[in-house]
Amino acid sequence: MSQPMTPEFVLGFRAVMLDGFKNEVEITKKVIAAIPDAKADYRPDPKARTAKELMWHLANSDVQFLDGIADLKFNMETPETKPQTAAEVAAWYGEQMQRGLARVEAMSAEQLLTPINFFGVFNMPSVFYLGFLNNHSVHHRGELATYLRPMGSKVPSIYGGSYDEPFQPPVTEEAAA
Repeated sequence: MSQPMTPEFVLGFRAVMLDGFKNEVEITKKVIAAIPDAKADYRPDPKARTAKELMWHLANSDVQFLDGIADLKFNMETPETKPQTAAEVAAWYGEQMQRGLARVEAMSAEQLLTPINFFGVFNMPSVFYLGFLNNHSVHHRGELATYLRPMGSKVPSIYGGSYDEPFQPPVTEEAAA
């Protein structure tokens, strides 16, 4: 028999997940910002989303997940007006994610333990949707990153360097001396 989740566990799990996800948000903003607006209709296959569609799905879904967790209910509603350019989407994403992360950080252990039904597919404690959010985001960001070079853009550093943005080790006081 499994052990019941404790308030300490869910608060620790949230802290670990949000610490990691805050770094993912910064990487995602760089990938979105790298999309050339003149080629945002690019798709690698007729069945694939365009870069613009995929960029919006990634940004909006991340925001919707955080709001669903904080609201203890998933609505997955799209805003009436949405940003159009890659720079606008990246800025909107950054602002909305900061807001959503703060909302989740403010949740009590009791709220984090509250099960949320995800459209009849899942029914998990709200805190566990942070893992789903992270995986969904990383999946679509990777997909979008593969569009960049064929669109004539550069691939930013994601987990280390890329050809276009080589890894630069941080300068430490010892190395500077």
